[in-house]
This record gives sequence, structure tokens and C-alpha cells, in this order.
Amino acid sequence: MKTIPLYLFLAGGLLLSSCNGNGQVKKSEKEAIAKQGSTTVKTAIGDLVLPAPYSSESVTKNSSMKDWPVGTTPKAPAGFTVTKFADGLKNPRSTYIAPNNDIFVVESNTSSSANQISVFRDSDKDGVFETRQVFKDGLNKPFGMLILNNYFYIANTDGLYRFPYKEGQLKLEGKGEKIVTLPAGGYNNHWTRNLLASADGSKIYISVGSGSNNGENGMDKEVRRANILEINPDGSGEIIYASGIRNPVGMDWNPVNHELWTAVNERDELGDELVPDYVTSVKKGGFYGWPYSYYGQIEDPRMKGHAKDLVAKAIVPDVPVGPHTASLGFAFYTKDAFPASYKNGAFVGQHGSWNRSKLSGYKVLFIPFKDGKPSGKPQDFLTGFIANEDKAEVYGRPVAVTVMKDGSLLVNDDSANTIWQVTANKK
Repeated sequence: MKTIPLYLFLAGGLLLSSCNGNGQVKKSEKEAIAKQGSTTVKTAIGDLVLPAPYSSESVTKNSSMKDWPVGTTPKAPAGFTVTKFADGLKNPRSTYIAPNNDIFVVESNTSSSANQISVFRDSDKDGVFETRQVFKDGLNKPFGMLILNNYFYIANTDGLYRFPYKEGQLKLEGKGEKIVTLPAGGYNNHWTRNLLASADGSKIYISVGSGSNNGENGMDKEVRRANILEINPDGSGEIIYASGIRNPVGMDWNPVNHELWTAVNERDELGDELVPDYVTSVKKGGFYGWPYSYYGQIEDPRMKGHAKDLVAKAIVPDVPVGPHTASLGFAFYTKDAFPASYKNGAFVGQHGSWNRSKLSGYKVLFIPFKDGKPSGKPQDFLTGFIANEDKAEVYGRPVAVTVMKDGSLLVNDDSANTIWQVTANKK
């Protein structure tokens, strides 16, 4: 197999590495690997038993959409009500709530993208928006949004732009200033670029997914990918804050210990149960395995023997959330409207599988936390998105999860072009 040397830029400095050029494993090798037995990994919520690679076949099973039946909504636990916040959108991928409570919704998609942001305003604060209009169009697969220092930031797939912004304006004019060029697109929908500001506004964090499944195109094509980048608000001072994170999307700050956390899509084509997606705290300068290993030092057979120094220091992620779930949305719950057991826990939006014989994901999870640490296994919170599992038919696919100022939860269902609102029933 061809080996391609390259320099990987990490937060800690410059490192010479190498990569398998095509990521291919022969059938006879797969059969031998499949017999190696399971591996147990200690995570923040207990032991995780992982089967050997190729112990089950890699299956492509794409879901197809069905309309939500009239009067039907996703299902939340007892004590909660689910309603439509908005519908008729064009792939509402992410949501951002401004300091003045304006709600911005990115409408973008892998193909036939609307490439726009809509704004919703509830002027009389009665829980129903009176204003709904296009805030900015003509974008290039936008996802992340941020208001900081009188600028409105938009993360297109190919770059970070900022526009002069005054609180309350309902239309964003001009082309904006491109302050960071980003590697565009990516493997299997890894085109989203999310944004998060530090508490003091001195730094901005940008998530950038990989351009491949397991480095099969050569790692020279992965420069500044599978990373979380850190920049100054003007785009200067870029560093790789953390690396080896195949596709980080949702990001938020732990409200107790102020750690950066993210939701991550792991790699495909190793079997039904590999590799579980995860949410994790993110350490500055940390390396999380991709593409050489997963869950610490478990080597990917397609990269076996490469980058041993990196593999040796790969960090085990905190919370596994199931294989091939496409866990994209992530938000800590910091309000008091939900029962006390939800306070400071985390919600995870799972867009759903395509590389598994049985559908996985297609729901919103809740992970309980105590004293800033995960305190239990993920729990189903919002379900009912699967219409017919045998036929792989679904009503919707959750993406972003966003906590409203009133303590309700917004869930972007980008395939059903709907945003759902989950509210705790009043006692």
C-alpha cells in the first residue's frame, strides 16, 4: 500500500507522520481481524465493549421520508408538550438565539441548498412570533452563527464571514468580510462549520469535519480538517485547539466547569457497531484518534502501524452515544423550566444512520450530569421520528438542539422542514 508522508499541524507543534494511501483491507485480512474478539474501554459513564472490526458486515441502509401524520408530533417524556415552532422551512439545519431573543435559523443542505438565514421575532413576548423573514441569502452552505462585538458572524462551508450588525436589524446587507478561509465541503455531508465564542468574547471556536471516512484520500487532503480551530474575533491568531475529531458539529460550554464540549460523528464501514459516535469534553492540544485509532488506542485496521506516537496519546472520549447515529446537535440545559434532574445536563440531536443494518439515531438524547461530569447513560428524550423501521421510513431527522430563554427546547428537524418546541407542563 502506498504511504504518503506529510506534516500534521497540531496545537502542540509540528509532527511528521504518514498515512495509508487508500485505506483498503483485503477480504482475508478482514476475516482474520473479525476473529480477534471484543475490546473493553473505560469511559466516563462506565465500560464500553466494542466488537472487533468487520465482525459484522458494513451495510448501506438509507432512510426515506414520510410526511408526519396530521396532528402527530415527536414524543417527549411525560410532563412535556411538543408543538410546532415553525414549519415550511427549507432544511432548517441550525438555530441561534440573539441577546435580544431574535431567533435565527440557517436553511441549508448538502444539495439544493437554500443558502439563507431566516429570522423570527416575538415582539410582544406571548410565545408566538409575529415576524418571519429572510435575514440573509446568497450564502454558501451556512451553518454556524454568532453575534459578537457588533458583528454578525456566519460560517459558510468555505469560510468565516462577519458583517456589521446592530441589535434588532432584520436584514443583513452586503457580502461581508471573509476573515478565515476554510476547507470546503467534506466526506458524506461534513460540510457544516459551527461557531462558539468564549465566555469573555476573546476567542471564537470553529468546528471543521474531515474530508474522508478514514483518510483514504491521503492526509495531505485533511489539513485543518477533523479539528476544532481557535481564532481571535478578527480571524487572526489561528491555532488547532484539538485534533483527530472526525466530524465535530454541536459545541457548547459546560456550565459548571466551563470545559468545551462537542458532539462527534465517528467513522464508517467497520461494521454495524463500529465506531460509536460520542460527545466529549475537549482538551486544548488534545488528539482524539482519527483516523489512526478510536476510543483511545484501538487502531483502525485501515491505518494500522501508522502514527504510533499519536495513537499512544489518543484520548478516550467521555460519552458514547451509539454507532452511526450522526449525532450533530449538542446543548447544555442551563435553565430552570424543566425538572431539576435536567439542570446542567446535555441534549444531543441525532440525525440518524445510513451505515447500519438496523436504523440508529433519529431522536434526541439527554445525558444527565452532576457536578460538571456525566452521571449516567444517555436517555431517550424526543422519539417517534421513525415511521417504519423495517422499511427504513422516517418522519424526520433531528439536527440542532437549542435552549430558549424561557427554558423550552427547540429541535431542528431539517428533513421535515420543521422546528419543534418542547415545553415542560406547568404544575
